[in-house]
Amino acid sequence: MNFMKQCFFCSQNLKDIDYKDTGLLRRFVSGQGKIIDPQHTATCAKHQRKLAQAIKRSRFLGLMSFVKK
Repeated sequence: MNFMKQCFFCSQNLKDIDYKDTGLLRRFVSGQGKIIDPQHTATCAKHQRKLAQAIKRSRFLGLMSFVKK
């Protein structure tokens, strides 16, 4: 059976991904601090781009760390 997981953001009807919502963003970051690829998180391409931008913005502003301490 071929079935596709639905994108988390599409299923929740989320239009924008907020960089200040670190609890949500941490779900898409590995234990080492790397952004998890969309094959494992099942996010669509549009939301993966927005997600990566939000994570990078959050890191730059100091809300999230770049690496695991």
